[in-house]
Amino acid sequence: MYWLCAKKIGIVLIGALLGAISMNYFLIPANVYASGFTGVAQLLSNIFGGHVSTGVLLLILNIPVTILGWKKVGKSFTLYSFISVLSTSFFLEVIPIRQFSHDILLNAVFGGVIAAVGVGLTLKWGASTGGMDIIAMVLSRMTDKSIGTYFFTLNSIIIITAGALYGWEKALYTIVTLYASTRVIDTIHTRHVKLTAMIVTKKTEEMKKAIHEKLIRGITIMPAKGSFTNENKEMMMVVITRYELFDLERIIKEIDPNAFTNIVQTVGVFGLFRKD
Repeated sequence: MYWLCAKKIGIVLIGALLGAISMNYFLIPANVYASGFTGVAQLLSNIFGGHVSTGVLLLILNIPVTILGWKKVGKSFTLYSFISVLSTSFFLEVIPIRQFSHDILLNAVFGGVIAAVGVGLTLKWGASTGGMDIIAMVLSRMTDKSIGTYFFTLNSIIIITAGALYGWEKALYTIVTLYASTRVIDTIHTRHVKLTAMIVTKKTEEMKKAIHEKLIRGITIMPAKGSFTNENKEMMMVVITRYELFDLERIIKEIDPNAFTNIVQTVGVFGLFRKD
């Protein structure tokens, strides 16, 4: 348990370091903007004439969000997310801003890709980079709308504001950064809000008990039979959010490493689905 927590914190720190490197070495020198709260902090820092750094503003913006997440999302998830934010702010302060290339397109692409690797790794290990992730989760649970709607709205505001203040060329390159980030995150983790896991296993009772204890999700159990072995098994179907994927993977590996599991995107859920 402690070793898993240590590894999780290590991954979160690596993700934070990559995010800070992408900002201070690529995006900030080129005046290209990141997505989410990081982009908002970057934009506000420029509006304030650089008197308040991006790292400090990022931390300030995330304090009320962390309180909200602690009450509405979950203590463990919020704690790791705040560690990510705190680490990113720290690295943004200690890593010097340095421009490696004057080509704005290279800065936009590499900045987006490096940041996305950090975000993808963080998400894959059951945490987030805070900020818009937590707000979007809370709003999505209240309205049952896609988290992507809120990400799109905030990023659109960043792009339009950047274009109006610093020229539309910067806004267009910001779109390049956002696109590169999204594609990389999709490859490493997933951007889908809800996922359906179909688990074929012989250890149905143990698996059901572990999932109920950790995730508190409803499970549908159906009979299944192997076509080659003719063995009788059972298939468990459970709908989860993308933030629960890490915990579900750990449960399956611990209970039945040989279980066949298929994870698919869930476009929508009708009927009873726990939102709290």
